[in-house]
Amino acid sequence: MTVTDSAEADRTATPPGYSPRLYNADLAPATERKWGAFSIFNVWTSDVHSLYGYFLAASLFLVAGNTLKFLIGIGVGSLVIYWLMTLIGRAGVKTGVPYPVLARASFGTFGANVPALVRAVVATFWYGAQTSAAAGAIVAFLVRYDGPKHLHETTHLFGHSGLEVLCYLGVWAAQLLIISKGMETVRRFQDFAGPAVWLMMLILAIALSVKAGALSFSVDMPSGDLATLAKSATGLDVSPGSFAAIAAIAATWVTYFAALFLNFGDFARFTPDMKALKKGNLWGLPVNLILFSLVAAVTTAAASKVYGEVILEPAKISARFDSAFLVLLAALTFAVATLGINVVANFVSPAFDFANVAPKHVNFRRGGFIAAVIALLLYPLHPWDNAPSFVNAIGSTMGPIFGVIVVDYYLIRKTQLNVPALYDENGEFRFQGGWSIRAFAAGVVGAVFSSILPVYGPSGYGATLGPYSWFIGVVVAGVLYFAFSGGRSPLTARTAATDAPEAAEAAEAAEA
Repeated sequence: MTVTDSAEADRTATPPGYSPRLYNADLAPATERKWGAFSIFNVWTSDVHSLYGYFLAASLFLVAGNTLKFLIGIGVGSLVIYWLMTLIGRAGVKTGVPYPVLARASFGTFGANVPALVRAVVATFWYGAQTSAAAGAIVAFLVRYDGPKHLHETTHLFGHSGLEVLCYLGVWAAQLLIISKGMETVRRFQDFAGPAVWLMMLILAIALSVKAGALSFSVDMPSGDLATLAKSATGLDVSPGSFAAIAAIAATWVTYFAALFLNFGDFARFTPDMKALKKGNLWGLPVNLILFSLVAAVTTAAASKVYGEVILEPAKISARFDSAFLVLLAALTFAVATLGINVVANFVSPAFDFANVAPKHVNFRRGGFIAAVIALLLYPLHPWDNAPSFVNAIGSTMGPIFGVIVVDYYLIRKTQLNVPALYDENGEFRFQGGWSIRAFAAGVVGAVFSSILPVYGPSGYGATLGPYSWFIGVVVAGVLYFAFSGGRSPLTARTAATDAPEAAEAAEAAEA
């Protein structure tokens, strides 16, 4: 056996006392922590600077009625996002474990597979949606030329044009190549992708403002028509510019990040301390989100004056440029942006989540491959055509899971977690055969209030409380879980709670 083979064997071997049904090297507590503040900052630039991120921001701009009210709603939402991400990120820094492993503390060693698969399904859906959006940006550029345009108009397959299929496969393969190299390659790629998209967004806003003759901060449209357009884009039935509209903007903005509230620990676990995490979150969330939203608002307003209509998709705006170079630059940048968000938000999570289901057979790379294959199989069905309404649906579903995990970690365990026991199928977190009845009971009831009643309950419930369904799910599930637990962990008194040594040292240093 060579030295390399020996090192690999040591890395993949299951430590004594750990179950191979719960452990592999990718699910183990992080030991290398190279994700500094800049990398965490770019987690957020990669996550929000996407075609759908822009679309949502531009749509909410219509709901606000003007830029000032829009920034108030986005600002409040961004501060809430910062607080919640730092809250869940602290658990990642201190324990060093990924999301599905942390979920074992509340849902049970094997019960955690359910919230893990919920997150994986959501990520897989968005992986396909974002890949399709990136392919669309490339198609918008290529159809300017006769050959690709002919292919686009004459060849069809699975409900798509031949050109769309080829572009989708190309983007799909490029993402797969990145994720196959592991988390360190993911970090290097998103450190490039985030700033690149910021530059393109600024170019888009400046070019349109120059063409419009001045900076624009509102869309010139009768209030009735604006309300109709805003409702069709966001599903929010509110009067543009009202207090209810501003509150709904903040709530929807928070809900957009519902998936990453669950698994931000997948990235935070690689940061050296809380100081780096907070700094990266501060610049990447309230500061970056507000500035990005402002650029989206200015671009939308300027485009409405230049083209005489409201265009919410940046790819469609750039496709109208006279300069082929600018169109190409925009297409490539939007493709990179989508690669960035897919790798960060939609590949990393299912890679860990699928690995958690069968650690002995599925590692990080194989988990990512599984997600990619599922997204490819979904492409002929294109279920993401109604993605904006899907945002609220998925967000409300994951609210109860978040509520249970946060209450368990902060209120019940007081941030003291027996990390080795998370990998022991007969240990502290076995509960009822590896499943926590308390967590699932609280989660199911929370889901009734957050996901079922807004759709199938009284019409007034959905219209009034629909934008806040994620928050309702968090509160209901969290309160019930706390009550079911009696406010304490049943095994705390006889089980030593120890964090991963390296993570505990980093967290203590940061607190000092």
